[in-house]
Amino acid sequence: MIRLTVNGQQQALDVDPQTPLLWVLRDHLGLTGTKFGCGIAQCGACTVHLDGVATRSCVTPVSAVEGRAVTTIEGLSTDAEHPVQQAWIDLDVPQCGFCQSGQIMAAASLLAENPTPNDADIDQAMSGTLCRCGTYNRVRAAIKRAAETGTEEA
Repeated sequence: MIRLTVNGQQQALDVDPQTPLLWVLRDHLGLTGTKFGCGIAQCGACTVHLDGVATRSCVTPVSAVEGRAVTTIEGLSTDAEHPVQQAWIDLDVPQCGFCQSGQIMAAASLLAENPTPNDADIDQAMSGTLCRCGTYNRVRAAIKRAAETGTEEA
């Protein structure tokens, strides 16, 4: 049994310890907000928080998170009131939406660590989170909006 906390809930799972966290979240816990993109930690669609730090769940074996706290997009807030989520809504950031949970989780982690990032900080933190639709300018604007309103870690 692998024991971990997901979105504040204790979980005990009978899964292969090498199963990627992404598939445990999606297939075993039904948390489908975290997306599969590339499977090699290059696109960021699978980003979750592991003890508050943005982590690629597609290459993280579930055994590596035993006893730790995992936050998914579903756990960032229950009603989209997290400042990053609200900024995304206010500025109509998504186009196709596929990468957005990873974008939001990466942005929330950045703001938890650096509540007043400049453009270079944003570019650095978001550089590995790809958007096929090219909404990068809206992503940056939303991060700045969220920084102005303040953020809190889930």
